[in-house]
Amino acid sequence: VKSEGPKLVPFFKATCVYFVLWLPTSSPSWFSALIKCLPIFCLWVFLLAHGINFLVSHRSASRILAGLIFSAVGDAFLIWQEQGYFIHGLLMFAITHILYSSAFGMKPLDLRAGLLMGLICSSCYAFLYSYLSGPFTYLVAVYIALIGFMGWRAVAGMQLCNDLWTWTKLSACIGAMLFMVSDLTIALNKFCFPVPYSRFIIMATYYAAQMLIALSAVETRDEEDFRKRS
Repeated sequence: VKSEGPKLVPFFKATCVYFVLWLPTSSPSWFSALIKCLPIFCLWVFLLAHGINFLVSHRSASRILAGLIFSAVGDAFLIWQEQGYFIHGLLMFAITHILYSSAFGMKPLDLRAGLLMGLICSSCYAFLYSYLSGPFTYLVAVYIALIGFMGWRAVAGMQLCNDLWTWTKLSACIGAMLFMVSDLTIALNKFCFPVPYSRFIIMATYYAAQMLIALSAVETRDEEDFRKRS
C-alpha cells in the first residue's frame, strides 16, 4: 500500500477539486465535464505509471484501464443527461462493467456468492420496476444484471474461508460494492424519489469505487515481485 499511495496523490487532489468547486449540475459545460472526469483521468495515469509492458502483459490490468476509459466517457455523457444523453452514459458504464468482470475472471466460481448477488439485484429491480417505463424497463434490467455479475466476480475472488485473499482482492470487492451503491442511488434518485444528498453519495462512492478497482489491478505485479524475492 505504501508503494502505491504516492501514485494516487493526483487522484485525491482531483477529487478534492471536484468537491470544492461543486459545479452546478443545472448548467452543464465542457469545463464541468473535465472537472468531473479529472479523478478518473488520474487513475489512468496511476495505471500507466506501472509501465506499458505491465499493462500489455497483464490482461486484467489492461481491461481495468479500458474500463476506466469508458467510465470517463460515460461521466461526460451524464453531464448532459437532461439533454437526452443518459442512455449513452448507461451504455458506457455497461461496457465498463463487462470489462471489469472480465478483469476479475471466472475463477473461483463461487455459486453461493452468485446466487446471493442475483437475489440482491433481483430485489432491487423488483423495487424499481413499477417506476420504470418505456425502454428503461429493459435497459435498467440489463444494466443491473451486468453490474450484479461484476459484483459477483469481485466478491468471488475474496475466498475468505480459504485464507487466499489479498489486499487487492479485498480492494476489488469493496470497490464493486461501492459502485453498486452509487448506481443504485442514481436509479432511486432518477426514477423513484429524491434522495437526500444524492449527488454527494453518488460521487463519493463512485470515486472510491473506481480507485479501489484501479488498485486491484496491481495484484499480479505484487505476486510476481513476491515470487522474485522468494
